[in-house]
Formats: sequence, C-alpha cells, structure tokens
Amino acid sequence: MTSLFRGLYGRSALTSLLALPLAACGAGSVVPPARPIAPPPGPPASAFMKQGPLLGTDARRLTQMFGQPRLDIRETTVRKLQFANGRCVLDAYLYAPARGKEPVVTHVDARTPAGNDVDPAACATALQTK
Repeated sequence: MTSLFRGLYGRSALTSLLALPLAACGAGSVVPPARPIAPPPGPPASAFMKQGPLLGTDARRLTQMFGQPRLDIRETTVRKLQFANGRCVLDAYLYAPARGKEPVVTHVDARTPAGNDVDPAACATALQTK
C-alpha cells in the first residue's frame, strides 16, 4: 500500500503528511508578557453619596470625636481606623473620593467586644460618652 501511495503522490507528499502530527505539538508556544499588577480600585462613586453615621467624615474629625484609634491600618487605596472602649468596637474605612483628595469614611462596621453586630450610630454614641 505504501508503494501505491508513493506512486500516486510522491515522496514529498508522504514526508509532509508524516510531519503534520509533529507540527501539532506546538513547540513554539508564545507566553504573553507579564503586566504590572494594578492596585485594586477604590469604592464606586455612589459610595461617597450614601448617608449614615460618620460617612463622609475624615480621619482628623474621627480622632477629635473618639480619641486616638486603637488601630490605624493603611493600604494602597484604603485606610482603616478602629476605635474601641470596652462596650463596642467601631471600624471606619476611608477612601479618597478623587486623586489628591482627603480620604473620607465610606463604610462603617460596629460590634461588641464579643463580636456581635451592633448599630454603628449607637456604637459611635457609646464611644463619645466613654
């Protein structure tokens, strides 16, 4: 059968057909260049328009209201201030509304020292009365 094949198509056709499985191996795969990792985006613009206790307040004002924070954690796009007094723990998350602007509170969590959720406004009041 091979001699019939060679007679019909010639040696170059046979060589080409035998090379096809090797070409499918993908010896020349291309690896895309690594891109620098961008910092995570800040909150959406709508986060700066919400109403609620402490939203829109800057770090200086929070410190005036509650004293020095127990924690002050700064990351690329967010700052977390934590205030506590034994009755409640309040976490305030601050983001800059625009590049070059002062970060303000966009989200607040509050809980008891045991970890149960409490109303952030009630916790803020409790922190002010010390």
